Amino acid sequence: MTGWTAEQLASITDNDAFYVAPYRADGTTYGTDTETWALVVGEDVYVRAANGPQSRWYQAAITQRAGRVRVAGQYIDAVFEAAVAENEAAIDAAYEAKYPGSSAVPVMQGEGPKAAVVRISPR
Repeated sequence: MTGWTAEQLASITDNDAFYVAPYRADGTTYGTDTETWALVVGEDVYVRAANGPQSRWYQAAITQRAGRVRVAGQYIDAVFEAAVAENEAAIDAAYEAKYPGSSAVPVMQGEGPKAAVVRISPR
């Protein structure tokens, strides 16, 4: 596993849309791209599932642990890891900084999404 490049982190920071596509159950076919809000905290990338742990993409990411992401038209092979309670306050602050004034920020800071956090790394 490799780390994110400075350019990739900047792209994730600068773009509101970030799509995740964990593998399907066969472990080789990508699932449907699902739009999420990705956040950069330090050199790590985090995504919370708005619908909590029952979210289909979240369940696939945690089960399959791999797939790909798309940001600014670029696909990147990725590894997904559960990260519940990891950097919780920093992730909350990152939502406020990246999406100021959005009514969705309090939703993403709620109990459901906080119980469904994924750290994403390039593969």
